Amino acid sequence: MAVEELQSIIKRCQILEEQDFKEEDFGLFQLAGQRCIDEGHIEQLLEIIQNEKNKVIINNMGWNLVGPVVRCLLWNKEDEKRKHYFLMLDLLVKLCNPKELLLGLLELIEEPSGKQISQIILLLLQPLQTVIQKLCNNKAYSVGLALSTLWSQLSLLPVPYSKEQIQTDDYGLCQCCKALIEFTKPFVEEVINDKENSVESENEKLKDELLKFCFKSLKCPLLTAQFFEQSKEAGNDPLRCFASEIIGFLSAIGHPFPKMIFNHGRKKKTWDYLEFEEEEDKQLADSMASLAYLVFVQGISIDQLPMVLSPSYLLQFNMGHIEVFLQRTEESVFSKGVDLLENGLLRIEDNSLLHQYLEIKSFLTVPQGLVKVMTLCPIETLRKKSLAMLQLYINKLDSQGKYTLFRCLLNTSNHSGVEAFIIQNIKNQIDVSLKKTHDNKWFTGPQLISLLDLVLFLPEGAETDLLQNSDRIMASLNLLRYLVIKDNEKDNQTGLWTELGKIENNFLKPLHTGLNMSKAHYEAEIKNSQENSQDVQKSKDLCSVTVGGEEIPNMPPEMQLKVLHSALFTFDLIESVLARVEELIEIKTKSTPEENIGIK
Repeated sequence: MAVEELQSIIKRCQILEEQDFKEEDFGLFQLAGQRCIDEGHIEQLLEIIQNEKNKVIINNMGWNLVGPVVRCLLWNKEDEKRKHYFLMLDLLVKLCNPKELLLGLLELIEEPSGKQISQIILLLLQPLQTVIQKLCNNKAYSVGLALSTLWSQLSLLPVPYSKEQIQTDDYGLCQCCKALIEFTKPFVEEVINDKENSVESENEKLKDELLKFCFKSLKCPLLTAQFFEQSKEAGNDPLRCFASEIIGFLSAIGHPFPKMIFNHGRKKKTWDYLEFEEEEDKQLADSMASLAYLVFVQGISIDQLPMVLSPSYLLQFNMGHIEVFLQRTEESVFSKGVDLLENGLLRIEDNSLLHQYLEIKSFLTVPQGLVKVMTLCPIETLRKKSLAMLQLYINKLDSQGKYTLFRCLLNTSNHSGVEAFIIQNIKNQIDVSLKKTHDNKWFTGPQLISLLDLVLFLPEGAETDLLQNSDRIMASLNLLRYLVIKDNEKDNQTGLWTELGKIENNFLKPLHTGLNMSKAHYEAEIKNSQENSQDVQKSKDLCSVTVGGEEIPNMPPEMQLKVLHSALFTFDLIESVLARVEELIEIKTKSTPEENIGIK
């Protein structure tokens, strides 16, 4: 019945001119064709499509059958008639109006979700490529529309994280990336081959669309993608191969990575003329950061870089990209920033990075970003690596650079452990300065005193939370003890002895008062807790413990007592070091220089 109905519609249309086809005819053709497919009359439908007399009708109306055929291929994977479906799809792609086909195929690609996204993309990429190549006009626009639609769908797929996930490729992203490269290659080759003999404006438009696609691909999936180690396995890494091809496309269409490096820092970039949408424009920073990581850390196309570029220039180029990585919250992304920073710093000699670089915003925001990773990241290995990178960064700076960075981090870190780390570094720099024959003004004399003003004080005087700031306080006391031992009052190289009165008023005396208040408070809490240990309801509110400024849930009385005793132990430790510092000050101020030798 369905076949007869379709043949009746075709017979009526055969006597009409192409321009006389009505919308009603299109609708009746589609319904009849759909019924033929549903009822399994595939061979008869193929005969109708292949009939030369129906060429004009199929050219105008046949694209309506693509959707039903594609759905059959997706849903009936074991159907014995699949070869007929594939043949019908090939015929429709060959015979139908390419403009209508293009829109129809893109609508089909946009329909699915989940794992079906990759299935339909893998099915339709080849037909889509064929259709676009048949277009005579606005090919660049069509390529751009297709790539944008494909990328939008691929960006919905989860990026595999582990080696096992990459190998199993449950959502088909890796397969799609490989197929997408094959889809794009002919258009890249067209740009290369048509440089001399094509219409320049159309060629430039096609190049621009390809450039947009490359930038988008660098953002997703490559920004979050993880890669196999650079070994024999690297060649089997589908995402790494995708990245290599994308970078190759950039070079082929006239935007090689070295050109981007030399363009770095200019107000007008070579791609500024592109009419990126606002959201796409925001993605450029992520894309460029991803590109820098792929080249410098993964080593893709790094052989294209000129050997004349200095390590400090390359670090300056990458610092903005490292900043972009560290601003992200995904571990797979900000870890790349840490790796890219390590790559840049290892090229530079210790103490050689000039302090003037710190006038560039990213050279201060990057260490601040490392601090955030060190203090907030839940993954221990990344926290430790960020700490190591901050130390490496400090080591590379010259003396004034170290001094500037220390001041910055003391003012911005708001974390006792980080401040203790910086204070230990200050101590190390003072030690180096005192041992050098030539004068280092940044860690001796007035400059050092200005820095010590940020170290040897309590933020809120005697009311400071000593437990929360215990790491910082202990580091400050150890630094003060070191200064008292190493610098004699007569020499006063550090300026300590001139400022001793201020240090006692701003630091030592308030610390004494704070210790007495804190110990009295916690001792009272312990006594209170012991007296009420039988009454859980009363005792559970006796103490609050904070981690990272957040109060944790109430604890059992036994645990509360353990926490309170631990706090008292910390106060005793601080008090013992404080007593030793005051004892040393008294000895040094009353004894002769000869008697000071050997004091520890």
